Amino acid sequence: MGAEHEIDPGRLGRVHFIGMGGAGMSAVAKLMLARGVPVSGSDRQDSPALRQLEDLGATVFVGQRAGNVDGAQTVVVSTAIPPEDPEYSAARAAGLGVLHRSEALAAAMHGRDVVAVAGTHGKTTTSAMAALALHAAGREPSWAIGAHVPDLGANAALGAGRWFVAEADESDGSFLSYGPRIAVVTNIEPDHLDYYPTREAFFRAFDRFAATLPEDGLLVACHDDPGSRALAERRRAAGRRVVTYGTDRAADVRVVPGGSDGLRTRSTLVLGEGADRREERLELAVPGRHNVLNATAAFCVAVETGVPAADAARGLAGFHGSARRFDLRGEVGGIRVFDDYAHHPTEVVAALTAAREVAGGHRVIAIFQPHLFSRTQEFAAEFADALALADESLVIDIFAARERPVAGLTSEIITERAPAHVRYVPDGADAVAQAALAARPGDLVLTVGAGDVTGLGPRLVDRLGDR
Repeated sequence: MGAEHEIDPGRLGRVHFIGMGGAGMSAVAKLMLARGVPVSGSDRQDSPALRQLEDLGATVFVGQRAGNVDGAQTVVVSTAIPPEDPEYSAARAAGLGVLHRSEALAAAMHGRDVVAVAGTHGKTTTSAMAALALHAAGREPSWAIGAHVPDLGANAALGAGRWFVAEADESDGSFLSYGPRIAVVTNIEPDHLDYYPTREAFFRAFDRFAATLPEDGLLVACHDDPGSRALAERRRAAGRRVVTYGTDRAADVRVVPGGSDGLRTRSTLVLGEGADRREERLELAVPGRHNVLNATAAFCVAVETGVPAADAARGLAGFHGSARRFDLRGEVGGIRVFDDYAHHPTEVVAALTAAREVAGGHRVIAIFQPHLFSRTQEFAAEFADALALADESLVIDIFAARERPVAGLTSEIITERAPAHVRYVPDGADAVAQAALAARPGDLVLTVGAGDVTGLGPRLVDRLGDR
């Protein structure tokens, strides 16, 4: 276990969160409140997340000012908070304890056995599924997930049970903080090259993540993904415990696809060989091969914690998705509008492939917003190929997030590499208008990206209603 995991949160005093309205920060704040820790926090804008935390007992500030940290003993920041932030500057000047969000989350895990779910793609859904499987089996888990999970009622909760399921973010190396007993790696594909100096450094970070397991800990790794499979092989060669899953016959838990029907998928999980061979039916209320693999990872976690295989599968059948993961925003005149957080080419492929399954013989129209200038530049050709899977893709301007704009770099770097049905439409409002005009009954429209493109879904539903 990491040192932060041994911090008793009761000794932190009043904890102040800078940027408390964000998905990750609000989850940790919620856990601290559940542990009886006095919490305050601020954000630039008001939000439902802030109001919910205020209802739970937090002191909330809208707007960031140095005086907001008065009375706090510990301040929590994320990688997105710059050193010149007035509250961060005031905290350092006052000599207050400063924790990164991941360190604060590790402290909130105090006294629990941790399941840490990592991977370039799928960690939000997989961690949500694992938490739900344990919850449905009566294990009373704790969890911290980077999105609201309707089936669990929250993005974070402190349960009375032994296990704590956490989404472990590799983007800034913070997934090394948690000291898990079970580590899940869904896949390893290079990303976040604004933080990692090379692709090799990115891959090495996952070896370091696996090395945070205790000697008797378990690595659950996807055998279908070359990066996680290689990690599993290295861990096995070192004599460590590993369970692999996937459609490959060599996987320890093998997935045999059984077809799909709209939003539902059916599969069979094969465990063991010969006389020890067992099969378990896995029926999901979410589409896509990628979600079958995510659910299988969650199944492996639940079984490792002692949940009977049949109970684990039954719990997973009750999963209906998490916010911004193939999330239905509305239906008008037979046209369905979904929203998805996909922001890496592999994720875009998975989202559009699932959209194809759900749309059946009808068309798929995508509105895509690239996220980060560095990622767009690195993967422009891959994004072009991915977006070609839709019948029509409208690519709006890049969402800068934490980065400064790069002069002369626009989303055209993607569309100029793509077929004619992938078009650059800089303004989101124009993209909504064009999608509404193009969509016909039975079509599926998908807003895609990690930025504010999510706000276009409701606008599109309204536009279709007006039409």
